[in-house]
Amino acid sequence: MKNLLVFLACFPLLYASAQQSIPADSWLLEASTGFVNSGQFTSSNPPTTGFGLITSDGFTAYSLGGEAAYFVLDNFGIKAGLGYSDFDGFNFFTYKVGAKYYLGGRMPFQVDITGISSDSFFDDPLWLGIQGGYAIFLNEVVALEPQVRYNISINDATDSGLFEIRGGFTIFFNKN
Repeated sequence: MKNLLVFLACFPLLYASAQQSIPADSWLLEASTGFVNSGQFTSSNPPTTGFGLITSDGFTAYSLGGEAAYFVLDNFGIKAGLGYSDFDGFNFFTYKVGAKYYLGGRMPFQVDITGISSDSFFDDPLWLGIQGGYAIFLNEVVALEPQVRYNISINDATDSGLFEIRGGFTIFFNKN
């Protein structure tokens, strides 16, 4: 909690030094992974359209996936993602649709709907995801994006929200 407060205190400084723009008609490809997860979807890993591997006491879970966005306006993109997860023999397909906005071209904020399709559930879970982070550009087209995300359950298939600390790897393609 102390680290989060320090980050929030430094937030205006990061924004002031980070003015740039992601032009309309650009594309984004993103892969991410979670570092800290909480919730009850599985013992330690919520649904994802990213990459992950967990193994403990004979239990193995992995996830593969990615996301893409098309920027309809400067800094504002429409985003979709697909993922596949195997949780010790239970298979899930994860999908995501939403929007991503880069404040100042460096601070991504995202709102999306994430869902799961699986034969393992009577009702397939749905979440409203809210996410924020900071884009650390390694060059003009590649960025690392540390992210904080909270998934709010929007149907009765799950009974609690899921909090994540994630790391993303993003590649931008500009049509201009």
